[in-house]
Amino acid sequence: MCLCSGSLKAQSKLDDFLELSYTNSPLLNDARNQQVVNQAEAERIRALTTKSQLSLNANYLFAPVYVTDAGHKGFDINSGGATNYYGYDLGATNGGSLQGLLVANQPLFAGWRADILAAQSLVNAQINQNTAKLTRHDLEKAITDQYMFCLLDKKQIGNSMANMKIIDQQRLIVKKLVNASLLKNSDLILLNIEYEYNQNILLAYRAAYHKDLLELRVMSGSRDTAEVELEPLEIKLKTRVDRSAYLEKFRLDSLGLVATQNAFETKYRPQISVFGNTGLNATHFNNLYDRFGLGAGLSLTWSILDGHQKEITRRKTMLQLQTVAFNKSTAQLQNDLRKKQALDELMSYDGRVKNQQKQLSDYESLLSSYRTQIIQAQLSVIDFINVLKNRTTAQRDLLQLETNRNLLINAYNYWNW
Repeated sequence: MCLCSGSLKAQSKLDDFLELSYTNSPLLNDARNQQVVNQAEAERIRALTTKSQLSLNANYLFAPVYVTDAGHKGFDINSGGATNYYGYDLGATNGGSLQGLLVANQPLFAGWRADILAAQSLVNAQINQNTAKLTRHDLEKAITDQYMFCLLDKKQIGNSMANMKIIDQQRLIVKKLVNASLLKNSDLILLNIEYEYNQNILLAYRAAYHKDLLELRVMSGSRDTAEVELEPLEIKLKTRVDRSAYLEKFRLDSLGLVATQNAFETKYRPQISVFGNTGLNATHFNNLYDRFGLGAGLSLTWSILDGHQKEITRRKTMLQLQTVAFNKSTAQLQNDLRKKQALDELMSYDGRVKNQQKQLSDYESLLSSYRTQIIQAQLSVIDFINVLKNRTTAQRDLLQLETNRNLLINAYNYWNW
């Protein structure tokens, strides 16, 4: 639905892309639908095991014989009592039969069985609901990461344009100094070359932004193709959670195993139902009108011995539960280690970002001083270009450090959930 309406609106915020991805994700859509399917299956099981069943059964058995009795030889389509004949044994077929019965069946005391069998589908519904939550969480991390890559490209574009503006300003100054014979024409050529070099870098960053923005739209299911100005993103560390939501999967897996075992064991408890039928039940055509009647009775099904399958499945289920418990413990340990790893790396990034900011500030001061000296024809253009390149490298490294730091925060928040 969103592909036809909401996706036509330009997205410029992270929340826009996230909401769009929640709507358009095939995995989320499948999980939502599967949850409804499992709930419907639970209702079907309850109806099957507790509700009255009414059916119409009809059949006709055609079993002719070839009679060789004295005085009566030949085919008999519906024999009533031949002595010598060729064909199926009349004691087994009665020469044929005709039935048309309306049959009703009502399970008795089946509520407990319905609850146990339906529990399987209800647990599966919870599993699908949890899968949907995990999928949303995965989408949040992936799209947030991609959004930050787009912001990095956009900031690089801004820095490149700022550098080109500085170079263009210096070209005007140097051109005047060249005309006044205070600088060489080669200095102006060097600035032109540097301007063209930065122009190529700008084109590369714009191509990267276009590519990363398109990937962001692919991930979120957006049809928008316009170039947009993405809003800045401030990402912070989330408060440490007491219990990880990732562990819910293992709890539900255990519930699913127990529900499956309980459902299997329902066959070892007696199942009682009352049944009745009415209609036609005859073996000869000549008295069909006398063979309309009715019948009723009780049915009991109880599995007594089946080669110890119950004990075997119980052992299997216990082993599977042990596996789930082991996997849960391992997942908890890995989760804690991943969070610690992210926090440790963040501490190192904090120091590196501060150092890089200090270095960039020094380059800014030096570049400002060099620009003044060029105006006064006291400095070579080559020295100015070298400082500008070093400043550009410092800018790029700082942006990369800040982006990597934000990616680490996003990774920590992803595991701290």
